[in-house]
Amino acid sequence: MARARGGSVAVSRLWPGRTDRLIIAPHDLRTADSTRAAEIYAGRFVFAGKIVTCHGRSIFDLEPPSEDWEVALLGFGWLRHLRAADTAITRANARALVEDWLTNASRGRAVARRPEVMARRAISLLSQAPMVLGDSDSRFYRRYLRAIAREIRSLRYAVNDTADGVPRLQVLIALCYASLCLANQARNIRAATRKLSDELQRQILPDGGHISRNPGALVDLLTDLLPLRQTFAARNIAPPPALLNAIDRMMPMLRFFRHGDGSFALFNGMSSAPSHLLATLLAYDDTHGAPMANMPHTGFQRIDAGAMTVIIDTGSPPPANVSHDAHAGCLAFELSSGLSRIVVNCGMPSTGRENWRAFARATPAHSTLSYHGASSCQFVELSAVKRYLQGAPIIGGPDNVENYREVSENGVMLSTAHDGYLGKFGVVHRRVLMASHDGTRLDGEDSVEPAPGTRIKGTDSSYAIRFHLHPAVKASRLSDARGVMLVLPNRDVWTFEALDDKVDLEDSVFLAGNDGPRRTAQIVIQQDARQTSSVRWSFTRSSTSASATKAGRNARREPELPL
Repeated sequence: MARARGGSVAVSRLWPGRTDRLIIAPHDLRTADSTRAAEIYAGRFVFAGKIVTCHGRSIFDLEPPSEDWEVALLGFGWLRHLRAADTAITRANARALVEDWLTNASRGRAVARRPEVMARRAISLLSQAPMVLGDSDSRFYRRYLRAIAREIRSLRYAVNDTADGVPRLQVLIALCYASLCLANQARNIRAATRKLSDELQRQILPDGGHISRNPGALVDLLTDLLPLRQTFAARNIAPPPALLNAIDRMMPMLRFFRHGDGSFALFNGMSSAPSHLLATLLAYDDTHGAPMANMPHTGFQRIDAGAMTVIIDTGSPPPANVSHDAHAGCLAFELSSGLSRIVVNCGMPSTGRENWRAFARATPAHSTLSYHGASSCQFVELSAVKRYLQGAPIIGGPDNVENYREVSENGVMLSTAHDGYLGKFGVVHRRVLMASHDGTRLDGEDSVEPAPGTRIKGTDSSYAIRFHLHPAVKASRLSDARGVMLVLPNRDVWTFEALDDKVDLEDSVFLAGNDGPRRTAQIVIQQDARQTSSVRWSFTRSSTSASATKAGRNARREPELPL
């Protein structure tokens, strides 16, 4: 039997007994589109926003237009679209494409041999086996199973060298699937289950968040873990407690990160998530309870008041080995009202990430304060080190993030602070938020102050507070330059005010759109810490019409924060 912790093994020992039979195929929760089967049959492969047409050649021989496109092609997730069409033609097309892959020299390409790509391909081949093998002969059946066996053998060799975080879990999930779905794998079931359980206990935090602090990791993992739980049940094998516990913790976290329109808050590499996939995942949540207010282990807070939702990042950066997608967004928040998102972070695009990665990870791409134009975290900068580490992990950032929550008759108050700028600039960023109980007002105060007994370092003590707006919000600066009128898609009107400070309206970009990056606006307040150490501001839902608000406000009241 294969050793429990790494090491090489022979094929015969990897697959004890006969493996020429597929016992069960796991369910694929990802949404399939039968119309895309016609495109694939016509030789048009559309992945990651790029189109490649075969013109009679093998799709695996063509130069990929992007790395994201190649990963999607070689992961074979597109087989589900052919299965959705469920015709003799699409089944034959699926077999022909798999046969092409099995005989193609491109199987040795670097991207094809990445552990996370191999894992995705193995799971896809197992999940779509009923469609691919349905009308096949015995010769193709055996070749198909041998191909899966080769993938699994490679994954067993590579598991300990796989990048930490989601990729490593995906490899272990694939190994667990294979042991359950193929015949005569009793010993491998035990070994794969043990390894997966250990990794789930390490990576899924007690509050249900992932160790990377990326909300998208929950979506990616639950899409595979939920069918895995079903596969255990279908084999009449008790799922490991660690799997059940991880799912039970992760499901409430899905609700925690959701805004009223069903979209996810954009923190730490989160991009757009298909709403139908989220709905499918949440259908497995038996509790259907309200989201919790505090996720202390992952480092996030949530305020629900009336129709208003505020989600705040109150955590330190994740460990360096899982921080390649993490952002410098400490104390950033997102604000929504009902089905309308108002304040967001820029997020990350679902494709072409490398073009935007440096910008999207920086503090100015988040709705928080940035000091001296710098980020609150430090990323690996040397290109040689980036190549060695396969990315740019965080190597420094806030060590101490304070947060204190209090409910009073005026609303819910959250007092936060982080020391990400202390070492280099000698200052601490403090942010206080107060949400009214009826959800019509959010007051805030941001302050920059030196630590007790120290002074601000350097000659430039400028800072900027940014509030990135969702593209659906129409913003116009008021004539007094102290506020901005915000008109939401449902025609609700909100007003942003900073009575003692000039407010600018600048261009921004919303990276997490379903159709790619979109232009939007951001509210910006700029100050000098030596002259003005704090800024008070508010978002208020107006009871007047848009035209009346635009004409002017007759009365203003200063935000009252119990500081």
